[in-house]
Amino acid sequence: MSTEYLKKIEEAASFISSKIGERRPLAGIVLGSGLGELAERIENKIVIPYREIPNFAISTAMGHKGNLIAGNLGGKFVIAMQGRFHFYEGYGMDMVTLPVRVMKVLGISYLFVSNAAGGVNKDYKVGDIMIIRDHINLMPNPLIGSNLESFGPRFPDMTRPYDRTLIEKAESVAKELGIALKKGVYLAGTGPTYETPAEYNYFRLIGADAVGMSTVPEVIVARHSNIPVFGLSVITNEAFSFADDFVNDGDDVVEAANMAADKLSAIVTNLISKL
Repeated sequence: MSTEYLKKIEEAASFISSKIGERRPLAGIVLGSGLGELAERIENKIVIPYREIPNFAISTAMGHKGNLIAGNLGGKFVIAMQGRFHFYEGYGMDMVTLPVRVMKVLGISYLFVSNAAGGVNKDYKVGDIMIIRDHINLMPNPLIGSNLESFGPRFPDMTRPYDRTLIEKAESVAKELGIALKKGVYLAGTGPTYETPAEYNYFRLIGADAVGMSTVPEVIVARHSNIPVFGLSVITNEAFSFADDFVNDGDDVVEAANMAADKLSAIVTNLISKL
């Protein structure tokens, strides 16, 4: 499995390199539901649809455009996923996280991740942006199976999954921009069902501030490869006040994420410019 998987990584990386040339991207960026707008800010962009990249999956989730975009952001060369792959789409964790390993081979020094999330912290409101300071993983661990020694150790440390220096820089950037940020714990479940009220209450009790269906697998794989990670969640629904007519709706989630996309884009662009 590992030899075959390593070959898949190399094939995808080689294809992307043929499109972007010898340049090493400073950062890889994974853009979640409704947050693909940041990719539109990338200048001199090279757009590679996922369907053209060997061994890449196809993104089927709402609000995920399914392109890999390379170009300049904040004066730095970056590579961005305009949409990610999810476990709930039926992809194994090897496929969900393959792009992160490909970006590692391409030479990224940082990974930026974003998502749309439900706010279980009662202080959170729709449109808030939360810096992810830690996470709780309720998904299968993507490192289960034979270890890829060329990427990292069998038992990687997860004491600091989200880089403290990047968090401090982001807080400073947000202050300069006049953007208020929350900072909290993101919980990842498998989906695709939204959570029940009892599950939301449980997640709050065990320390989660926001809940979603992504991000953590990519973060674990990045940390396995010793790549510093910075993460942001856009709060797209308030998962604590359930009126009689309340329902979670995917279209509403994407719409709420789109409304916050400009703020998120400004933070990430300015943060990258300072690296």
